[in-house]
Amino acid sequence: MRTENKHQKKTIIPNGEKYITSEGFSAIKNGIKNNGSDVGTKVIKPRWLRAKFPAGIGFSFVRQTVKNHKLSTVCEESMCPNIGECWNHGTATFMIMGSVCTRACRFCAVDTGNPNGWLDKKEPSNIAQAVKLMKLSYVVITSVDRDDLDDGGAKHFSDCIHSIKKENSSVGVEALTPDFEGVTSNIKIVLESGLDVFAQNIETVERLTHFVRDPRAGYQQTINVLTYAKQYKPNILTKTSLMLGLGETHSEIIQTMDDLRDANVDVLTIGQYLSPTKNHLKIERFVPPDEFENYRQEGLKRGFLEVVAGPLVRSSYRADKVLHKNNVGLGID
Repeated sequence: MRTENKHQKKTIIPNGEKYITSEGFSAIKNGIKNNGSDVGTKVIKPRWLRAKFPAGIGFSFVRQTVKNHKLSTVCEESMCPNIGECWNHGTATFMIMGSVCTRACRFCAVDTGNPNGWLDKKEPSNIAQAVKLMKLSYVVITSVDRDDLDDGGAKHFSDCIHSIKKENSSVGVEALTPDFEGVTSNIKIVLESGLDVFAQNIETVERLTHFVRDPRAGYQQTINVLTYAKQYKPNILTKTSLMLGLGETHSEIIQTMDDLRDANVDVLTIGQYLSPTKNHLKIERFVPPDEFENYRQEGLKRGFLEVVAGPLVRSSYRADKVLHKNNVGLGID
């Protein structure tokens, strides 16, 4: 087991290996234990999945701001392919409550472990100052799952949003939350924080849910969370995200859309699943851009306010442009 000490030169921890965090608890790097398999054949991605290497003045500024305020971003932790584009435009999705998740979804590269109740009490203030410094007009706040906390981290989530709004009253805030195990009293805490968009990701079709997500997650549980959010706060936008390329069928995708519309979900994002390490689920299929456009049109016909669809689309990708209703400008710029 390796130890990560923030006062020493950072140790490179191999994927799937257990280590000790600077807060003193154990975690597994990138979430899934090393399965002992060889690296195997390199997956050759199609040309439409090539993203630019992250670099540039804007990228450097955001990276330094995040570091100075001791923040985590889902952009880094989930190995998002759009990090270069987003950070060069001065936007980032902040990940609160640390970078270690209590769950181990088989598609996700976030480290997993048990933080044993640890929280950074200065985080609400730090994140508000970072948003102010970056002069953001729209911010997405997400988090790891924190099943070790009695409220799943709902109060801390709320405190972060309140702090952002206090320092930046005109900033739009989107909360991409855990499922809080479906406990409505905890969901309610976040809904009353002053957010503008409430998101909880369905991730995949019902048949594949237990194969793809942590056993504590559930297809119907996510549907119930989104249903409750819209019923309790009808004026906020609700949003979710679906990955393709995991073995789902066309009819299952359409059924998922119908289930989400029955829950009155407003916005759906659809993107290509990309396996972050050899320990994660393999890619079953690369879905071409024209199929994503077809699914976008299918969703719009079903009444979503917007369906953002494309190979590199992620749940918070160009989130501030969702209501422009032009697939956030994909294919335009």
